[in-house]
Amino acid sequence: MKKRTKNMTPAMSFIVLLGIVSMFSDMTHEGATSIRGAYLYLLGASASTIGFVSGLGELVGYSLRYVFGIITDKTKKYRTMTIAGYVIDVLAVPALALVGENGWVLASILLVVERTGKAMKKPAKNTIMSFAAKSEGAGKSFAIQEALDQLGAFLGPVFFVFYNVI
Repeated sequence: MKKRTKNMTPAMSFIVLLGIVSMFSDMTHEGATSIRGAYLYLLGASASTIGFVSGLGELVGYSLRYVFGIITDKTKKYRTMTIAGYVIDVLAVPALALVGENGWVLASILLVVERTGKAMKKPAKNTIMSFAAKSEGAGKSFAIQEALDQLGAFLGPVFFVFYNVI
């Protein structure tokens, strides 16, 4: 009896690959988010400033999704917007390590820039995910992508803690 193997379709390969990219992006973001308040405090920010910057970052991140969604729909540059958003997102967080003493203002700007990157990539990424999901099933496709994304959200702070303990 011959054993049948099922190869992964190009659409599913894309979904998994995008999920892995999302996982690593969330590892970076959530690892940084876990220490955002303490880091800004060490750089000289007050508690009220930390709260304001955190809220502003979220406001910008969610508000600009609408704007970038419109831009993405008009330009149809789904991949470009996704890649640009990931680049901004992933570069802004490590740039925080380059902020000097009393650099809470620059660090705050970088945190808002990181949220802007997420706002840029999210509508475009979800759109191209929906294209790939048409052939694989929307529920399964988005579940795989979200599971990998949430795995990254969990592992980011875990790796950060282990890195600092060891």
